[in-house]
Amino acid sequence: MEKLNQKQLMNIHGGGISLGIGLLIGAGVVFIIGVIDGFMRPLKCN
Repeated sequence: MEKLNQKQLMNIHGGGISLGIGLLIGAGVVFIIGVIDGFMRPLKCN
């Protein structure tokens, strides 16, 4: 195994999910759950 110096360590990318992608995935999941809930138990508007 080779040890990396500080400059090489700073050039490593990847491995994490950015905040925007995490929020987008969360919003999509909430939207799909809302659509399924609307079909399963439709409620009248007051």
